[in-house]
Amino acid sequence: MTATTAPLPPTAAAPAERRSARIVTETLSPANLVIGVLLVIGWHSTDSLQGVGWGLLAGTFCGGLPIAYIVAGVRRGRWTDKHLKVRTQRWIPLFVTLGSVLIGTGLLLALDAPREVVALVAAMIAGLLLTMAVTVWWKVSVHTAVASGVAVVITVAYGWWAALLFLGVAAVGWSRVSLRDHTKAQVIVGAILGGTAAAVVFAGLR
Repeated sequence: MTATTAPLPPTAAAPAERRSARIVTETLSPANLVIGVLLVIGWHSTDSLQGVGWGLLAGTFCGGLPIAYIVAGVRRGRWTDKHLKVRTQRWIPLFVTLGSVLIGTGLLLALDAPREVVALVAAMIAGLLLTMAVTVWWKVSVHTAVASGVAVVITVAYGWWAALLFLGVAAVGWSRVSLRDHTKAQVIVGAILGGTAAAVVFAGLR
C-alpha cells in the first residue's frame, strides 16, 4: 500500500494571496494616490481647508478626470481594464491624462494656487513624461511610479518619519508582481522613475 501525499498549501493559499494583492492594487491605485497626495499637500501648503480646496481642484484634473475617461473606455470596450494591462492600449489614456494635467496646471497658475501644489503637479508631469518615454518599448509599472513619487513628496514635505511610506511602495510592487501584471524589474524601474521625478522636481520647485 503506497503512502499518499498531502496537497500542497499553495493551491489553497494562492487565491487568498491573489485577493490580498488585488485589494492593495485597487486601494493604492494611481488615481487614488494622486488625489490623496494632492489633498495632503494642499493642506500642508496653507494649513487650512482652503489648501484642501486647491488640492481637490488639482486632483480633479490630475486624477479624477483621467480615471473617469479610462473607466468609460473600459465600459465601451476600448481597453481591457482600468489598469491598462496591455501596453499598446496605454497611449491614448496617457496622452489624455497629460492633457488634463496640463489644463489643470494652467488653471492653478492662473488662479495663483499655492506654490507647493503647483510644484507637486509639475512633479507629476515629469513622472508622467518619463513613464510615457519608457512605455514606448516596455510596460513599466505606473502603480509603483506613482506610489514612489507620493512617498518621496510626503517625506520631503513632512520629514523623514514619512519614509515609512516606502513600505507601501513595496506592497504595491508585490501586488503588481503577484497579479502577474508586471515583472519585478518593471515595478522597480517604475519606483525609480516616480521617486526621481518627485525628488528632483517637487523638492526643487516647492
